[in-house]
Amino acid sequence: MSGELNLEKLLKTMKPKQNLGEYVFCVIENLDIVKFEDILMTFKEEEGITIILRKEIADSLLLNYSFIASWITLTVNSSLEAVGLTAAFSKALSDNQISCNVVAGFYHDHIFVDIKDIEKALRVLNAFSL
Repeated sequence: MSGELNLEKLLKTMKPKQNLGEYVFCVIENLDIVKFEDILMTFKEEEGITIILRKEIADSLLLNYSFIASWITLTVNSSLEAVGLTAAFSKALSDNQISCNVVAGFYHDHIFVDIKDIEKALRVLNAFSL
């Protein structure tokens, strides 16, 4: 199934959905300390392995984090080759003083925003479909 490429259509139909819970980014040296099913994302960097997981799991494992986020999924099936989607929504969020951390999955884009900004972020993102 190929994803949508047309930027206008992507923006009008992205339908942001909040995934309930609090999420954190942590750095670990070894994946063995975390159950695979508890990890939302991993990315290997020179300094360590970045993982995103639920805050309560990080707390139970005594992992350090500095940013507590809400997770928004853009439910439109976007192509990894689409041009401008991330730029458009990240600029709109930035214009409203909302920091965002973006992860692209094969089917959807996922946006992590500070938990205090979730309501405002959803309003900003939903405004694209008006």
